[in-house]
Amino acid sequence: METNLQYDQAISQCQDIFIKKTKDYGTAWRVLRTISVVDQIFIKALRIRTIQDKQTQKVQDGIPSEFKGIVNYAVIGLIQLALNNPAVEEVPVEKVAAWYEQYVLFAKNTMLDKNHDYGEAWRDMSQESFADLILVKLLRIKQILANDGETLISEGIDANYVDILNYAIFALILIEEGKH
Repeated sequence: METNLQYDQAISQCQDIFIKKTKDYGTAWRVLRTISVVDQIFIKALRIRTIQDKQTQKVQDGIPSEFKGIVNYAVIGLIQLALNNPAVEEVPVEKVAAWYEQYVLFAKNTMLDKNHDYGEAWRDMSQESFADLILVKLLRIKQILANDGETLISEGIDANYVDILNYAIFALILIEEGKH
């Protein structure tokens, strides 16, 4: 199956969850600062790694659910960076859906550009590598925050969120293909 279609299908599942949770909870996530978004993704990535290492779990939600959560928190991170003002604010679902689509489209276009250059190398990667790389990206964001948001030659927080989102989507695609 074509990557483009697989990507869209995985995003559609994530977006469905995101919009339903927005209807259930509103936009409580608007209060989150960057470090809080990073910590939420960190918890999910670490849980994936723990399940991988122990090869068992006690909480019902499985690895695919955690990767979907990572996608959605990465989108929240991108939105929050763009708005640059964490606040107690209720945003209409339609506006949230438009933001979601905007940032997912940006991430997808980044994925397509990288796939062109890297030849879809991600298809030969392990689920363990996706979890590890997500953790690396999170640690990089924490270091950027410790440096007051400044980098000398490296990509910024937004690029790391995009990579996190795309790694999680790649993992979901490979899980769907039965490769993990």
